[in-house]
Amino acid sequence: MKENYIFSKSFLKKIFLLTLMGLLICNPAPAQNPAMAEKVKAEFVRVWDDYKTYAWPHDVLKPVSRSYSDWYEHSLHISPIDAYSTMKVMHLEEQAAEIEKYVKEEVDFDKDIFVKTFEVNIRILGGLLTMFDFTNDTALLAKAIDFGNRMLPAFDSPTGIPYYWVNLKTGAVKGDEVNVAEAGSYLIEMGMLSRYTGNPLYYQKAKGASMAIFSRRSSIGLIGERINIGSGQWTDERSHIGCCIDSYYEYLCKGWLLFGDEELREMWQQSLQVIDKHLTEKVNGRLWYGQADMNSGEIINRVVTLYDAYFPAVLALSQKMNQATDFQQSWFWLWNKNGLEPMVYDYGADSITHPSYDLNPEIAESTYYLYYYTHDEKYLQMNVTIFEDLLKHCKYDVAYTSIANVKTKERTDELPTFFFAETLKYLYLTFSDEHDHFLDEYVLSTEAHPFKKTNFAR
Repeated sequence: MKENYIFSKSFLKKIFLLTLMGLLICNPAPAQNPAMAEKVKAEFVRVWDDYKTYAWPHDVLKPVSRSYSDWYEHSLHISPIDAYSTMKVMHLEEQAAEIEKYVKEEVDFDKDIFVKTFEVNIRILGGLLTMFDFTNDTALLAKAIDFGNRMLPAFDSPTGIPYYWVNLKTGAVKGDEVNVAEAGSYLIEMGMLSRYTGNPLYYQKAKGASMAIFSRRSSIGLIGERINIGSGQWTDERSHIGCCIDSYYEYLCKGWLLFGDEELREMWQQSLQVIDKHLTEKVNGRLWYGQADMNSGEIINRVVTLYDAYFPAVLALSQKMNQATDFQQSWFWLWNKNGLEPMVYDYGADSITHPSYDLNPEIAESTYYLYYYTHDEKYLQMNVTIFEDLLKHCKYDVAYTSIANVKTKERTDELPTFFFAETLKYLYLTFSDEHDHFLDEYVLSTEAHPFKKTNFAR
């Protein structure tokens, strides 16, 4: 029996290896472009050096005036905290270590200022948590716990939906109306805080907010865009997948993938079914997701924002590859019309209704996800085109600038922090030869902060 058992194990091992070889032949590792990855990395270093020269330690670099601005009365160091995870992905250890040291020794969030709950969650709390995720430094976790605790009063509302503003020092809150993205995009950051601390409260608050939105969907399963925090009544009944709703849906999907929460899986799958049923349509042969009345499902607006371009990535995560590839083609077609994509586009009238481009990452993000999961080299080339257009139209003597009009290429004096956190990270990940298994190992937040799945017990 022992000899037969050994023979059986050996035989099965050979079968496994032959099967694996067959899979590798049928589905080879994607080609990469290390030279382009190095170009992206060099641009990140250049932009970071410009930030340090003209804006450190303030929130935002203003490239044209070679100055800075802060979101609130005091700097919250948003650019450094947001940029950190990209430095780690790019192996820029010296720059990352400088931020770690600064956060531990200099950063203090005990400030009598009202901050936007949603924005600081995805940028600051998420950034601090990914610092701990990469370093296992408990001093950095202490900073994240402190900040998370300062956010908690925002969730003490009649519905469990967080207030728009929270005071970091006093815990006072204000802002009784929020959009759905601001209401329900906390699962990853606060969930990871619960994992790291062993305190379930943070995740419970985040999940409660998402469930408060889900429980108020219409009879046909759609949600609106804006909601009153006190009453739970919808104040804008337009339903769509784009700006002001986007990351609510994204976090149902990614929260399930990160935490294995079956309730989130069910919420996401139900949401995806009604999105497919009511919001999709093809116009001139291209797939778009429109805006519908949440109660009737009737399309009432054929307007999309460049934020909507995140959705092919979420569809890819959900194994909806046909829709993902079709929707991605629509966005790349729109990008190529002007060499950049406009902030708002009416696909029904084929007209731009808001012409700005703020260095947004979403199209590059979805390109990366599709390349990762399909290995189709057209997506590699797609992000080459996007990066080259950024170099052509947005690169400046100091860093990069947002564009006021994609047709005229007129510049504005703005460099959003997500250019550090997201845009350059997604481009680098597409081209790098080091990250063949990245999306298998990590879940990326809506601000592209990566959290390793194996860093906690499921």
